[in-house]
Amino acid sequence: MPAVSGEDEHGHGSAVEVAEPIPDPGIEPHEPRITDIDPKAADRVERQVATMFTLAGLLSVGACVAYFAIPRDAEIAFGPLSGNANNMTLGLTLGLALFLIGAGAIQWAKKLMVDTEISEDRHPASSSPEQRAEIIDAFQQGVAESGFTRRKMIRRSLLGAMALLGLPAIVLLRDLGPSPGRKLYDTIWAKGIRVVNDVTLRPIKPSDLIVGQLVNAAPANLAPIQEESPVEYQNAKAKAAVIVVRIAPNEIRTAPGRENWGIDGILCYSKICTHVGCPISLYEQTTHHVLCPCHQSTFDLADGAKVVFGPAARPLPQLPLAVDAEGYIVAQSGFTEPVGPSFFERG
Repeated sequence: MPAVSGEDEHGHGSAVEVAEPIPDPGIEPHEPRITDIDPKAADRVERQVATMFTLAGLLSVGACVAYFAIPRDAEIAFGPLSGNANNMTLGLTLGLALFLIGAGAIQWAKKLMVDTEISEDRHPASSSPEQRAEIIDAFQQGVAESGFTRRKMIRRSLLGAMALLGLPAIVLLRDLGPSPGRKLYDTIWAKGIRVVNDVTLRPIKPSDLIVGQLVNAAPANLAPIQEESPVEYQNAKAKAAVIVVRIAPNEIRTAPGRENWGIDGILCYSKICTHVGCPISLYEQTTHHVLCPCHQSTFDLADGAKVVFGPAARPLPQLPLAVDAEGYIVAQSGFTEPVGPSFFERG
């Protein structure tokens, strides 16, 4: 029953006991399980748990075998559904292995570990040496009551299953190769490639843009790639996407050597954030800042897209622009620096 401070009729302090609004129901009497009173039932459950752990280990080995045995391009169909046979087999074997380890652990805890409920009063956050010694004793008692040291079949099968579960992770390291080489540095932008609207795919003329406007754009040679290979198209678009902005020329701070990279205030930058590669286009006209929605890296488009806030380490790469004979905006060349997120070789 908690005590609160108060004053008696003479003004002296006193402690007043206040009754709990809800009486403590206490702990219900413990009812023994069949595995608590029947050793044969406990042994039967132990065999069940060990079987689950053993099957989990075999499934992990099966995942490694399937990874090498099943062709990477093999397909499997279930009625109207189909998919890659290698990926499906890996998913099923590893999923079942994890399920069996979890199910075995639950069966072990519910049927074999001690299930007596206990309660204790709250105590200060810091523990005394005596309390720490009691905690260690309680932990050791819990280990003994769990049967982990005593039930060798469960212990050995669990350790075996957990050890074998790491094999697929080692095998799957093969998918980290081959090295991408220069693919992360180069894009499909090149001299004379027209800048087109990312949505309509129409070539852009300088007269199409007004001061303060920002347009999402792409290279004109991107569309043919989509017909040849959708995968290559996505990879090419992910690196070649750009933003085109028009700023009043007197507000632009041009870096040395880039005096002819713009067209009457029209500038073009990579759309891919140099932090972790998120696409950006949140533009604030008054400050000429563009914001990455992922981690709030902010770039000043009027000052070479330099970083003014956030975790990005490099400015957005700029694409030099020109106008072709028909009056459309084209690239003078490809990007002169790598686009995309930074990593240890890129700064």
